[in-house]
Amino acid sequence: MQESTERIVGIDLGTTNSLIAVFDDGEPRVLGEIVPSVVRYEASGGSWSRTVGADARERQVTFPTRTVSSVKRLMGRSVRDAARDLPFLGYTVEPGERDTARVVVPGEDGPLRLSPEEVSADILGELKRVAERELGHPVGRAVVTVPAYFDDAQRQATRDAGRLAGLDVVRIVNEPTAAALAYGLGPRDASEPSTIVVYDLGGGTFDVSVLKLIPSGDAESAESEPSGTGSTDFFQVLSTAGDTRLGGDDVDQMLVSLFVADIAEQLNLGDASLDAFPPETRRALVGFAEQIKVRLSDDEAARVSVRINESEVYERTVYREQLEEMIAEWVDRSIRACERALAAAGAPELDAVVMVGGSTRIPLVRRRVREFFGVEPYVALDPDRVVAMGAAVQGGILSGGVKGSLLLDVIPLSLGIETRGGAVAKLVTANSTVPARATEMFSTSVDGQTSVAINVFQGEREMAEDCRRLGAFELTGLPPMPAGIPQLEVAFLVDANGVLNVTAHEKRSGKRAELQVLPSHGLTRDEVERIEAESVEHARDDMTRHRVVDLVQNASLDLKWIGEKLAAHAPGLEAAYAQELRSKMDAVRSMVDAASADWRSVEPNAFHEAKEDLARSSVRLQEVAIAESLKD
Repeated sequence: MQESTERIVGIDLGTTNSLIAVFDDGEPRVLGEIVPSVVRYEASGGSWSRTVGADARERQVTFPTRTVSSVKRLMGRSVRDAARDLPFLGYTVEPGERDTARVVVPGEDGPLRLSPEEVSADILGELKRVAERELGHPVGRAVVTVPAYFDDAQRQATRDAGRLAGLDVVRIVNEPTAAALAYGLGPRDASEPSTIVVYDLGGGTFDVSVLKLIPSGDAESAESEPSGTGSTDFFQVLSTAGDTRLGGDDVDQMLVSLFVADIAEQLNLGDASLDAFPPETRRALVGFAEQIKVRLSDDEAARVSVRINESEVYERTVYREQLEEMIAEWVDRSIRACERALAAAGAPELDAVVMVGGSTRIPLVRRRVREFFGVEPYVALDPDRVVAMGAAVQGGILSGGVKGSLLLDVIPLSLGIETRGGAVAKLVTANSTVPARATEMFSTSVDGQTSVAINVFQGEREMAEDCRRLGAFELTGLPPMPAGIPQLEVAFLVDANGVLNVTAHEKRSGKRAELQVLPSHGLTRDEVERIEAESVEHARDDMTRHRVVDLVQNASLDLKWIGEKLAAHAPGLEAAYAQELRSKMDAVRSMVDAASADWRSVEPNAFHEAKEDLARSSVRLQEVAIAESLKD
């Protein structure tokens, strides 16, 4: 297979689900199906295997401590940041270096410790495999979307996850902006400029962006834009606001808290919390809560029934009216963010409000959005697919497949450095268009100072203690001078991905220092390189292990159904044929058992051939079973 240098895939790496798409034949196309953002880790024979997607999600109650979900909420975060979510997770999260969140998966030979970036890389790797199977060639470059309100640490973490998955993340695009790109291709009047709001409420995060869509050739609105065919090709983000801890997961948690209070009362447990229940029960309750939430988007009532123990069953009917009372403040938080975004954009007159994200299916959400904006929400786009499709459009723009289009995005939060006394001097303000560059002159405050520590912060507050520290570096080797004499120029450069680079230059001495800011809660460059090197070093073994695991799973299913059919129809079979089947089943079963104990103990090709040989021999048994069923 030859790698395509023209196609750049678009990826929506979501809290609940993820999706990959590509732009070809003049439009974005989704590749494969939606992949749940869930990974199960299994230890066997001294190594670890990974199962990504639907199977991992469906069996997370069975394997709660080894199944990782909602990891997007841990990206670029500390354990303290994630404290509120931890009780609702079946798996363990512990602090790592620099207080980074680390997922801990138990194993026979010791636990596996993973950064959120590594878990996300496993999800991205699965999407990459989906795309390569469908396109028929390797995929190496991608546009990956993030919530608009992701800070620099979270954006860096997303880039690292892509790199660990073997992807060159050529652009990071805000999710609402990607949705606007997909909306721009839809059926509407593209002859006039329009202002839209993208309301993006997903499983873990909320964003709202105000954008201006300008058709090519509209010189009055965009003098520098190239002429074109009349389709929208100028997307300017006017403002953005949001909350990286506001999403459908929060609704699930509210329902779980309700269930736990009921169960505690039923069992006379007092004020028992969710921590009092085993991981399996916690995951089951979260799963039931999600089902109730989804059903109440269509029905007025939904019933939950949970077996607590051998003699106790918890049952309750939840009504839509009850749920709406519970989540009213949750919805209002999103509306307050909408108020901020509209104010920052200058309160423009709106032409459309585009709904994005699975949580926008909740009736109360749509009702409140309609009431606030005074516009009927636009829901024609699939909220689960629109972000990936927009990312694919951006991939098409970057690769030249989409002509005459330009995307101007903004940074969500102000960037600055700490000054004497703990204040923050803001160099780049919120909603500045990217790429952006800003410089500021500073000096020393102590006589004879030979080094200057530069602490970089992001946020809207005035004091460093109220903002998020992104990282730090030091300019050393300055000649000793009186305070106030050194001329220190600090420059911030925010690239098109919203990723920050900082440089410092003392003009009198010529000393310079620069770095791409290392997030306080992300991976170091050395850690990324080590993980990347290990993935290359172990690539062959990992691929073999993956193949053997797949063979074990598929062969186990074959043995089950063939065994059941053989037991049911053995009297109607020739003795020699029945014995042949049993012999071949024994051969495959021995390989399954050996591989389950140590994947290195079997030769994959021989395993595959034994499995296929059994499948071929079982065709006759299947025919007998069908014939018998027709007689019945």
